[in-house]
Amino acid sequence: MEPLKVIKLKPAKLTDEQVVDKVLHGEKELYEILLKRYNQTLYRVIRSYLSDDEVEDVMQDTYIKAYEKLHQFQGGSTFSTWLIRIGINESLQFLRQKKRFRVINLYGNQEGSIQVFNMPDTNKMNPEKKLINHEGKLLFEKAIGQLPEKYRIVYVLREVEGMKNPEIAACLDLTESNVKVRLHRAKLLIKEELYKISSDANVLEFGNSRCDKMVESVMRRICSAR
Repeated sequence: MEPLKVIKLKPAKLTDEQVVDKVLHGEKELYEILLKRYNQTLYRVIRSYLSDDEVEDVMQDTYIKAYEKLHQFQGGSTFSTWLIRIGINESLQFLRQKKRFRVINLYGNQEGSIQVFNMPDTNKMNPEKKLINHEGKLLFEKAIGQLPEKYRIVYVLREVEGMKNPEIAACLDLTESNVKVRLHRAKLLIKEELYKISSDANVLEFGNSRCDKMVESVMRRICSAR
């Protein structure tokens, strides 16, 4: 009888639970797998509460706290849900220590801005389409940024991260019906904000410098055609 072959799973193929088990049994270096898997999700969650220049410190605190409490992860929920709850708690604790809450500005390239969506940017898109794509993304991010915190986090988890309502309910310690209500309210508020933005006469304004460049360009072409 041939000896049994031992098949080793590649780290990338390990489930979260398998990674946790191996880390707890001494393979600490595998914790990196969980960081790489959930960096984007955790960033978006914490960014729903804090400004961009505060996020990384709280992310690090979250990962350290999760590592220290890894033995408490029982698998009753998914690892992502467990990690998100720690991230939210760390965010709220950070805010309590600062003793202040502030509206997060997600608009434009200003300090504290965030890129919530990774929209495609391929060479097939001409400059005009790229500009429209970029401007539309910024306007939408601004609308998300105007949401009250309790609606913003639900919207980000559901519409950006694609999490199911039961998972969101577990992360935020809410009932599924409350999640649905907050998500519905968030969508209504975003529509209202986008309507206000679109009604603003300054939106898509052709500014002085752009106007001057257009005049210069057109006149150059007219003169060269003579």
